[in-house]
Amino acid sequence: MELESYFEFLSEEDIRIKGTRIGIETVLDDYLDGISPEEIAVRYRSLNLEQVYATITYYLQNREKVDAYLQAWREYSEQARREQKRNPSEVIKRLRQLKAAKARLSGNVA
Repeated sequence: MELESYFEFLSEEDIRIKGTRIGIETVLDDYLDGISPEEIAVRYRSLNLEQVYATITYYLQNREKVDAYLQAWREYSEQARREQKRNPSEVIKRLRQLKAAKARLSGNVA
């Protein structure tokens, strides 16, 4: 089986493990943080150990390209977090209001 057959290359910015919605960045972030392949497979039940090892092998064989992919993904994620913080959805605004009201009430009761 060819290594690339384990993945769906949806775009240059989106590589998924075939048959799942899990991006390679999810597996590789854990792996690069020192998590064992076995533990990664346990964390993500839709993955089997073979898929985890295929992802790691793909990374090791294409390190420069995949490092660039991971860096771009991290930058995109950080930008998205900043944007969400600047422009929260109406649901998030309402949840924050409810949390603040609850904090005020519990402060008055004590």
